Amino acid sequence: MPAISVWTLCVVVAVFQLMGVAWAAGDVAKGKAKYQELCAACHGASGKGDGPAAAALNPKPRNHTDAAYMNKLKDQQLFDFIKKGGQAMGKSPLMPAWSGQLTDAQIQDLVVYIRTLHRRKP
Repeated sequence: MPAISVWTLCVVVAVFQLMGVAWAAGDVAKGKAKYQELCAACHGASGKGDGPAAAALNPKPRNHTDAAYMNKLKDQQLFDFIKKGGQAMGKSPLMPAWSGQLTDAQIQDLVVYIRTLHRRKP
């Protein structure tokens, strides 16, 4: 591989890391199904933090449609919030750790789906 191609590859990799782009491609449809199964009770079916259980929770669940907040998070952070839970990440202890119930691939599916909630076009 010519030197310029290696350099170009390094720049592209660095840019993707800075942007927080997910390396592993997740499945949006699988992520949506899993979100409705496990997350919607608190975060709401559309991700606004208004699920049926949200009324009884303090602090309230994160609004995944809030682009101003969500765009500040890297995919790895979202992955870690889901896998490790809120308390391990310095957030709400009410957010459970899903590492015992979900595979890394399923968590990646959730991350990819959650990204669609705040990147919708008006």
